[in-house]
Amino acid sequence: MKLRVINIDTVEAATEAFKELKVSPQGIDIMSPKAIHRLIKIAGVDSRAANIIKQEMLSRGGDAAAPWELYKLDERKVDIILMGTLRQFDELCQKLALQPFGLPRLAEGINKALYNYAKSLPTIEVGRFKLDLSARTHVMGVLNITPDSFSDGGRYFGHTTAVDQARQMVLDGADIIDIGGESARPGAEPVTSEEEINRVVPVIKELAGELDVPISIDTYKPEVARRALDAGASIINDISGLRDDKMIELAVERCTPVVIMHMQGTPKDMQLKPSYVDVVAEVADWLDGQAEKAATAGLPRDKILIDPGIGFGKNLEHNLELMRRLSEFRSLGYPVVLGTSRKSFIGTVLDLPVEERIEGTLATIIYGVTQGVSIIRVHDVKEAMRASRMTDAIMGRGHR
Repeated sequence: MKLRVINIDTVEAATEAFKELKVSPQGIDIMSPKAIHRLIKIAGVDSRAANIIKQEMLSRGGDAAAPWELYKLDERKVDIILMGTLRQFDELCQKLALQPFGLPRLAEGINKALYNYAKSLPTIEVGRFKLDLSARTHVMGVLNITPDSFSDGGRYFGHTTAVDQARQMVLDGADIIDIGGESARPGAEPVTSEEEINRVVPVIKELAGELDVPISIDTYKPEVARRALDAGASIINDISGLRDDKMIELAVERCTPVVIMHMQGTPKDMQLKPSYVDVVAEVADWLDGQAEKAATAGLPRDKILIDPGIGFGKNLEHNLELMRRLSEFRSLGYPVVLGTSRKSFIGTVLDLPVEERIEGTLATIIYGVTQGVSIIRVHDVKEAMRASRMTDAIMGRGHR
């Protein structure tokens, strides 16, 4: 007799495992949802409601962790962590839908989070291109047309060198070229919209008709984004996370995919004293709110991507915590973009300068892919593409 612990994290994987055992189709349907165990944290729920939730989860064989104040049955707000199989959560939500204290709405939220966490990623229409995010991880190559970039020190500031670098990144396997004309390094001074336009628009115009991949404009200024879209860009990558309502209006007007990134503060002051109680919860809640704002304004949800903003208003521990818990962002239902390339938290951990952070960057990329990241934003395209493709293959995606 031989035994081992096996790792199954999706209903589809459980179904295949049971088929190999020649389990009956009816048995597979019954048992597959029982094979997947999830933990869900509910924050700020009425203690009376939390008590009902806990008792209902326990009665179905699941469990719930909650503070002892739960049993005072008053109006205080508590956090609770539910633990159970998909089948148990399904039965729980059916019962909660019949209960008071806002529990029907909570049941909808639980079902939505579980669905989002496991759903297949969309194919995003980006101008004349289609990005099938469910097929494999996509690589976004960074092109900084600035004299003061933290990563390359202005290496591609000239028009010709910028165009040549974009071409090389496509040859190296980039699926998207992300062009920016203002440095977002900590402490960077902003530049005028006119200067930013002068830097990026001529390059976009030259590349848009030539490259067989979409171009993203990395800016938080609506006028720069508009001019870039006119020149041929087809994605807006906004480090301010659509704080300017005019950027939302532009995205809706053009039906343009947007990357909503989280940043505490501005590039000039974001690293002075970043502070959070729960960095993942706060970043996720803010991103969800901004995505909802864009969707309410009329932007299709399948045009929205989110980026937790590693290094933007976060210290070392904040960044590491975001990396550890990357998979939680899948619950929001939007593709996740990860930008860790050459960043200072890697340099701090490894005690290395910018030019020697490629191995550390690849470690974050590989881990990110295993946690469900859809797009990796990188400077070293060839190496990142190889690392992500290999990781995808191990995970059963993108391998022919």
